[in-house]
Formats: sequence, structure tokens, C-alpha cells
Amino acid sequence: MTETHQVEATGETVGEAKWSALRELEKLQPGIDKAAVRFQVVSEGERGLLGVGYAPARVIATVDSGAVVAQPEAPADESELASQVREVLERILEAISVRAQVEFREDGEIIVATLTGRELGLVIGKHGQTIDAIQYLVNAIVWRVHGDDRKPIVIDAAGYRARRQASLDALAVRHAEEALSGGSPVELEPMTAVERKVVHERLKEFPGVSTQSEGTEPNRYVVIVPE
Repeated sequence: MTETHQVEATGETVGEAKWSALRELEKLQPGIDKAAVRFQVVSEGERGLLGVGYAPARVIATVDSGAVVAQPEAPADESELASQVREVLERILEAISVRAQVEFREDGEIIVATLTGRELGLVIGKHGQTIDAIQYLVNAIVWRVHGDDRKPIVIDAAGYRARRQASLDALAVRHAEEALSGGSPVELEPMTAVERKVVHERLKEFPGVSTQSEGTEPNRYVVIVPE
């Protein structure tokens, strides 16, 4: 007879409550198939005003005892930093209900974590806003642990970074030529800080133009100015 495990958990958000519930289920049943877990949202919670009236989100998570998958082990040569990045990424992916594999490329200057899977559009987001936010969050969390020994962490998904950089490079050159031919500044569409940096770097040595960022987040944009 199949046994059913059920736990109730709370959190500041429904996503956090679900993550807490999964952690409790994993204690009861190691190797749990997270895709087989059924959630019932009891309460979405209330933030309250200035802490007054706060109520946590509450969920009930249920899974059958046979719902177990083989969990791939991290490579034996994976560094401590990569292991911490993996742990943070897995928590984020669970919170947004995305299943993906994580592969690392690391050297003395940088660590690149590449995600592969079926639902990576949710990870990337519009104009890369979600993956940039994930990258910022991972760096902020891991850097608190490593301090001065930190190195930049890049989060990629199915080659998105290379494709987007090629697109931004072409965009930057096209609009730089437009600014030169027209003799007036050209404003680009709003971009994330990561994408603005790509444009600035691409045009740093481009003859006859300079670049600057203007506006306020999240609508900050690059202006290409003919000199």
C-alpha cells in the first residue's frame, strides 16, 4: 500500500512556503520527485503595514512515498564556490517551479553556471530581466560568504548570454553609425544594468562617439553621443 506524506509550512510568500514544505518532505523522503508534489495554498498571507497585521503564507504539500527520482550527484571536483552557487540556484528554481540542470565552467577569474532544461523562458524573462535578477541575487548571497575572495558569477541559460551579446553588439554599432550620420544623440531602449554594460564596452573604442546612461531604474537607458 502506498503511503502518503503530508506537511504544512509557512513563509513570507507562497513560493517561500512551498520551498519550506519541500525541505520538510525531503527529510521524510530523501530523493523526492519534486514534480510529483501536490500543493494546496491555504493562505497567500498578508504583508501588513509597517509590520502590523502581518500573516504568513501557508501551504500544505502532499506526495506519495513512491515518488522518488535518482538525484544526480555534484561532480567530485566541483569547487566550494560552485557548490554554493548550485545550492542557491536550486532554491530559486524550486521557488519559480522550473526544473533544470546546472553545469559549471570555472577559472581563476570567473565562474559561469549554465542552465539547461525545457522551461528556460521563465528563467530568462523579457529582455533577460529575470536571469539578470537571478544573477544579481546569486552574486549577492554568495559574495556575503566569500567576501574579498569572491569572483564574478555569471548565470546563463541555453546560450542566452552569447546570443544576447551578439544582438546588443549589432544594435550598438548600428545606432552608433546612426548617431554619426545624423550628428545628434541616439537613445536606446531601456535595458538592464548588465545589458547597458555590454553596449558601453562595445562602443568604448568606437571612433567618434561616446556613451552615457540616463534615466532611472527600471527604465534606465543608454545614449550614444557623437563627438
